[in-house]
Amino acid sequence: MVNYRRNLVPGATFFFTVALSNRHSNALTANIALLRTSFRKARAERPFSTDAIVILPEHLHAILTLPQGDTNVPLLWRRIKTVFTQGLIESGATLPQRDATGRTLWQRRFWERTIRDDVDLAQHIDYIHYNPVKHGLTATPSAWPYSSLHRFIRAGICTKDWGCPPGDGLCGEP
Repeated sequence: MVNYRRNLVPGATFFFTVALSNRHSNALTANIALLRTSFRKARAERPFSTDAIVILPEHLHAILTLPQGDTNVPLLWRRIKTVFTQGLIESGATLPQRDATGRTLWQRRFWERTIRDDVDLAQHIDYIHYNPVKHGLTATPSAWPYSSLHRFIRAGICTKDWGCPPGDGLCGEP
């Protein structure tokens, strides 16, 4: 088995991709309130900040910053996944068992990358906010409801037409 190495830097900012096992599912967007509750519960137990996030039907991308001294990224994601999965089961959803180690809802691992500097952070934020367009889910980034882009627009960091060339109504990678 591969020995995964994680760059566990206390208080670091990380870019994450976390996916469901069934890449044709829509469980994340169909249960967005439960996913938000999962993040809130995990944050109450292990504080972190969400710098940017986009929720797609079967995967999500997020930039999270851990508090100084905290390096336990795997525990954070385990908690978010567990609360979400338990909430689905409590709501009556049936999730088949993978094996003795768990259910089949989530992919077992997640992908993470340590953010190096402000330029790296800005590029990953742009990637996150443009992702719904990349996946063909919407024509403009601001049309996707499950994105921190709306928080950035409200804060005046970017405009509603971010990611779209002026005048033609089409979007292109910024």
